[in-house]
Amino acid sequence: MKFKDFEDVISADRIRRYVNACGGNVQKGMTLYRYNLSLSGELLKIISCFEVALRNRINRTLEPHLGNDWLRDSCLPGGIFDNPRTQGTLKIIGKAYTGLMANGAYTPTKLMAEMEFGIWKYMYSGPQYAATGQKLLSVFPSKPKSTPVLRIDNKYIFNELDHINQLRNRIAHHERICFAAGLPVKSVSYAQTEYQRILKLFSWMGIDGTGLLYGMDHVTEACQKILSL
Repeated sequence: MKFKDFEDVISADRIRRYVNACGGNVQKGMTLYRYNLSLSGELLKIISCFEVALRNRINRTLEPHLGNDWLRDSCLPGGIFDNPRTQGTLKIIGKAYTGLMANGAYTPTKLMAEMEFGIWKYMYSGPQYAATGQKLLSVFPSKPKSTPVLRIDNKYIFNELDHINQLRNRIAHHERICFAAGLPVKSVSYAQTEYQRILKLFSWMGIDGTGLLYGMDHVTEACQKILSL
């Protein structure tokens, strides 16, 4: 495709930063745009696998204590999230549950699948963590022990998950992840940092991330393409 046609589809404002990062070379700018999409797609695959693993481990941890329908029950009157400090979580779960019931499609598994990453992140926020019985650190049995300098507690896990959630949202909203912060300069440091964060949390969960992602993890290759352009 000619650059003018590409620019007309993508928009001049959107493509300009890519061209600038390539020294004004419009062909390389278009390639960088495509490479950014490729890297985004690779990271989204990793995040998807991590999200499924996380929600399954959370569910597996809470079912013995709260029952097989704990997620549904949590948003019902008198449920664990039926309190002023967890109203946001209650409303999101309740809306999804109501929609499934209206379609005659409710199952515990389908309700879990309706949840966005943010719900699982907020399971480590103070009020939700307390409401679920302060059991969810056991999702990460291989995490390092806390020290006087660094406490690896629910707040720490929340912040780690928040970083991943932000990356997920940036990709979902078609934001650029191939530049240095605030600069039209090629960089994959942000993508690499978040990629390593996910692999670290996989290991803390006792999951062989490399084995799980075998054959579908091409993040490193996607980063190398950007840097070599």
